[in-house]
Amino acid sequence: MEDSSPTPRPPKLARGPNVGAMGYQVDKTDEEWRAELSPEEYAVLRKAGTEPAFQGEYTDTETTGIYRCKACQAKLFESDTKFHSGCGWPSFYQPITDTIEYIEDTSYGMKRVEVRCANCGSHLGHVFPDGYGTPTGDRYCINSISLTLEPKDAPAAQDS
Repeated sequence: MEDSSPTPRPPKLARGPNVGAMGYQVDKTDEEWRAELSPEEYAVLRKAGTEPAFQGEYTDTETTGIYRCKACQAKLFESDTKFHSGCGWPSFYQPITDTIEYIEDTSYGMKRVEVRCANCGSHLGHVFPDGYGTPTGDRYCINSISLTLEPKDAPAAQDS
């Protein structure tokens, strides 16, 4: 019998000053993003900010459904990959295939991997290799403010 558990794969890191500057399916000007997002959403999604720990809407949510990018509504995570890590932000062990862009982040004297929506380039959070006890060993630590949750029994949003 074959092992059907997900196989961890190393993230493909994008580097350089023009990373994310073009090539997204959703490409809006800074003014358009400011008009569509609240100041708090803009600070996290477009300026790579972080919401306060343990205060996000989805930190402890157990609703079954699909988590989408708040900025463009692209599908990012399925609720069955969400787990309680105790870090203060929603944690997932695996994104939906090809929905995440990985960026090397050396800000604040740390070496981390930033995760962005591959559809619009919005900042979501970071991925860490400390998802102990998960099928992949990864912990995608995601800002609630970067997400919307489409409950399983709700009408489907645009398909991305």
